[in-house]
Amino acid sequence: MVVWVFAGGGEAEVAGLIPFLEKIFPGCIFTRKTPPIQKPGPKYNKAIGYGRTGKSLIEQIKEELRIALRNEPNICNLILVFDDLDCRDPVKQRQKILQELSQIPECAEIDKFVGFAAPELEAWIIADWNNSLAKNSAFRGRHQHMRWWLSTQKHLPFDDPESFSEYDEERDCCRVKLSDALIESTEKGETNCDKPRFNKRLHTPLLLREINPNEVQRKCPLFREMYNYLNDFCSSL
Repeated sequence: MVVWVFAGGGEAEVAGLIPFLEKIFPGCIFTRKTPPIQKPGPKYNKAIGYGRTGKSLIEQIKEELRIALRNEPNICNLILVFDDLDCRDPVKQRQKILQELSQIPECAEIDKFVGFAAPELEAWIIADWNNSLAKNSAFRGRHQHMRWWLSTQKHLPFDDPESFSEYDEERDCCRVKLSDALIESTEKGETNCDKPRFNKRLHTPLLLREINPNEVQRKCPLFREMYNYLNDFCSSL
């Protein structure tokens, strides 16, 4: 089963998402379509491919999907759209995306699923803290203080990380970004003075490989929805 993955966000999502999906759903072949793979060189502008979300991501998906359907007809079994929710309404966001995809008749017969990380991909890492940050050598010996700081200063609900923060209508995103809070937790306290801070580009892909999806789905309803769908789909042969 071939799954075309249209993902938003930056390099952390690109580097971490596909290996994570391949690990837990071996019955499917996941092919990254967005952000498009860019060739190195002076003409490459990262802003073209990375960091897209919301409306900008939808436009990119439509463009790249048409190209893929033209160049690789009858190959795709599932179109998977994935994005950070950023405290937006998941029902409205899913409807927007599916409505746009419905305007491309060439993909009408292909299954589609829109999945979200709420509010960001780092929620999955936090949901399985004991297998991710607590075990990683970069945070060993200070992860307890990080957890305490996030809980008391940022009021992060560790049993429900998808509910962190609230929607900022003017900025069309969360008032407080989860990844920023995680970075800040590695800058506070004496145990962090001479230690590297959390790096979304470096640490998120590494930690995603260590998390237990069963633990994450217990605490993250939107992750559980996507996990159950892909588990059924990739086991359907």
